[in-house]
Amino acid sequence: MKFLGPTLFGIPLPASSQWELVQGACGTCTPVYEEHIQQGANGTEVYNDDTTMKVLQITPEQRAAILGEEAAKKRTGVFTSGIVSVGDGHQIALFFTGVRHAGENLADVLKRRSENLPPPIHMCDGLDSNLPPEFETLLCRCNVHARRKFVEVAADFPEEVRMVLLTFKEVYKVDAEVRKEGLSPAQRLQRHQTESGPRMLEMREKLLALIDGRQVEPNSGLGKAIRYMKEHWEGMTRFLHVENAPLDNNITERCLKRAIRHRRNSLFYRTLNGAHVGDTFMTLIHTAELNGVNAFDYLVALLRHPKEIAERPGEWMPWTYRATLARLGGGPDPPA
Repeated sequence: MKFLGPTLFGIPLPASSQWELVQGACGTCTPVYEEHIQQGANGTEVYNDDTTMKVLQITPEQRAAILGEEAAKKRTGVFTSGIVSVGDGHQIALFFTGVRHAGENLADVLKRRSENLPPPIHMCDGLDSNLPPEFETLLCRCNVHARRKFVEVAADFPEEVRMVLLTFKEVYKVDAEVRKEGLSPAQRLQRHQTESGPRMLEMREKLLALIDGRQVEPNSGLGKAIRYMKEHWEGMTRFLHVENAPLDNNITERCLKRAIRHRRNSLFYRTLNGAHVGDTFMTLIHTAELNGVNAFDYLVALLRHPKEIAERPGEWMPWTYRATLARLGGGPDPPA
């Protein structure tokens, strides 16, 4: 449970003591964690993906209770899902560890979405397990994942892969210029339609011509990469048709590095309850970092105001808690 690393502060603590402290603090922070989920459900953009995790004590009965008896017989894995929600100028990172996939966890989040809001833009890779059952979204597919499949066969098909990489390079160059110039979403869309659209279409036509002209075996590495691109083309090019549609799922990849680092350092959770405690603090810490807030100062402020948090958790988000502290007369703002 060394998310902030007690030894970094010169206070070596045994693992059992760390667990008791973190478990107790989790109860105080739970209302704010739930508020993160609630506000995340109303984001304009959502990103998600999975990484594997290990929980030692999961019984067949627990799996059946979560997934249903039939699904529990077929699924044996444990995962940490990372979900990033963007909206109102803020980013919210959510973590869920258990036997459900990222799409199922995203569906649980979207159940809290306000009914009057339009479907969110949804970015993920090509796995169907990332799709939220029974929820409509504007689905985008990750261009980086598609690009990666071509990179994997570069040694065998250097010229074809070079053409693909140069195309994506130009598309990302356009997107970087848009951000640097501070263009509006409508202006970004127009720029991509004008400059990136023809490049993407030319790349697609050249790749499909290789298959149609039997210059590439469909079951070869390059053939499979082309087939992946063809299957997910609509989602990959959503940024050419929808304002604010992202190019890739890199924000979730970076989010999941925190869970991967924990997996490498601690190897496993013991129980699903321990995993929930970990998810709670990963959510609070990473969301604070995404919004430029010192995570340690933020957690200290939360633990010092359990009553106020329980009554008004919305006032204790990373971007609101300083104003709340000032209103309560909590002294000078903590350093950013």
